[in-house]
Amino acid sequence: MSGDTIIDDISFEVYEGEIFVILGGSGCGKSTLLKHMIGLIPPAKGEILINEENLSTADEKKRQEILNTLGVMYQMGALFGSLNLMQNVSLPLKEFTDFSDEAIEKISYMKLQMVGLEKYTEHMPSEISGGMKKRVAIARAMALDPKILFLDEPSAGLDPITSAELDHLIKKLSKNFGITFVVVTHELESIYSIADRVIMLDKRVKKIVAEGIPSFLRDNSENPWVRQFFKREISK
Repeated sequence: MSGDTIIDDISFEVYEGEIFVILGGSGCGKSTLLKHMIGLIPPAKGEILINEENLSTADEKKRQEILNTLGVMYQMGALFGSLNLMQNVSLPLKEFTDFSDEAIEKISYMKLQMVGLEKYTEHMPSEISGGMKKRVAIARAMALDPKILFLDEPSAGLDPITSAELDHLIKKLSKNFGITFVVVTHELESIYSIADRVIMLDKRVKKIVAEGIPSFLRDNSENPWVRQFFKREISK
């Protein structure tokens, strides 16, 4: 095992239609794991299976087919400041489909409508709030009707009310459209609100130290560090 190994020898499964949360303390490898799952970093060993297709060994054509079934919302939204909201959402459609301009505009409008921003199509990213930017990023991630949406720290930088509104949106999209969500976060209120199931990483052992329903882990985990995390207790 190399000296810069962050996560070692882990295995887990995400079930269709669930909201699955990856959590843990700072530096435990949450975002690194996410980057592996969306194909940005190849695993040193092992496999990443998306709908039974092996992302790790797929040729370029198959790899792109697999990636087109995924949507990603990056932590700060990653919107293009020179494009309005409609144009930001339409980018994946222009890149990966041969739809007409009219069809792309209708689909982009519909995606903004799904996140409650259909009245802001002509606004620039600099003209909207942080919470709205996160919503636009989710709309763009849904542009190609992905089967799985990956969200990296969706509540980061948001006030409690805006964060709660975003949690509500995630649950609504999951329920109404059957989208599978994989969410990286350490925000306990969001975890309790949205998560069907979680895995917890621990940088001290570089492994998964807990898996299950958050409230059950909080009250029943045999690992004292896991209980402390969920109860926000300080080690004595």
